[in-house]
Amino acid sequence: MKYVSTRGRAPVLGFADTLLTGLAPDGGLYLPETWPTLRPGDLAAWSDRRYQDIAVDVMAPYVDGAMGATELGELVEQAYSSFDDPAVAPLRELGDGRWMMELFHGPTLAFKDLPLQLVGPLFDRELTKRGERVTVIGATSGDTGSAAIEALRDRDAVEVFIFHPAGRVSEVQRRQMTTVDALNVHNIALEGTFDDCQDMVKSLFADEALRHELHFSAVNSINWARLMAQVVYYVVAAARLAEQGPALSFVVPTGNFGNVFSGWVARRMGAPISGLHVATNRNDILARFFETGTMQIHRVEPTISPSMDIQVSSNLERLLFELYGRDGEAVADLLGEFREAGVVSVPPERLAVAS
Repeated sequence: MKYVSTRGRAPVLGFADTLLTGLAPDGGLYLPETWPTLRPGDLAAWSDRRYQDIAVDVMAPYVDGAMGATELGELVEQAYSSFDDPAVAPLRELGDGRWMMELFHGPTLAFKDLPLQLVGPLFDRELTKRGERVTVIGATSGDTGSAAIEALRDRDAVEVFIFHPAGRVSEVQRRQMTTVDALNVHNIALEGTFDDCQDMVKSLFADEALRHELHFSAVNSINWARLMAQVVYYVVAAARLAEQGPALSFVVPTGNFGNVFSGWVARRMGAPISGLHVATNRNDILARFFETGTMQIHRVEPTISPSMDIQVSSNLERLLFELYGRDGEAVADLLGEFREAGVVSVPPERLAVAS
């Protein structure tokens, strides 16, 4: 499997290089060159299989050329061994055709444990193989930071720097990030919002000399490996609930758009998903975008759900790449206009591709 940048001006990479590179050199985000598809009968075959086994089958095409299914399976077993429910992401029936998927059984109680507990072993495998070290830099509104730190703490080949907005993360998450006694973990509180932290990470990646000197990598959802692992639980839900109806509709709390885009990928692969609904708080730029086709930045408003207090959702760029027929130049121009003016519109015929 090869990976291309959403802005079309970066080298095409294999999975291992995509994992370690994180943000593309042209400022874009990596996506698979082609989308794998589920085979007829896959969902029926997976209906009663373990989460770990389904994860290997779903992710194997994305790591093709970098590792085989057996090695991937070993990493997946390692990743989910610390989860406190054998189902990893159990489904609970709420009644009236409604179900809740529990994504909080990992070590930091955040859904981001599901991808990041796998990203840690993936980093270890590839860096050991190459005899290299990387400096991981990440921005967090709370849960990414704590989950990334737990996944990467005490790993010899990784130095971790996490930026979080001072006073704008929950107290539990602040303590999860700042009380880890690991020499390779460094926390930096910035005055401002998550968007300011995210801008800092992107500006560091944009410094080519520094990027290569310190071997920058990323664990934010700008790193494709994060999203790849999140696609799995949508497919698992589709397999488990296949008898409930012909298609499923998901309601997804959304900040940086990585989680709901993973659901879009699952649908693109062939999972029977009829709808993906963006759940938001007062920082509702994504809800406004899907209702009107216009993205317009407002002031970030602090809320009791700080992980959603975001106005610039990085992963929307991946969807825009698909909406614009994978035209990297068009995406780069659109985002340049957005950065300059704080507002940009997508024509209805383009937006319809997402529905």
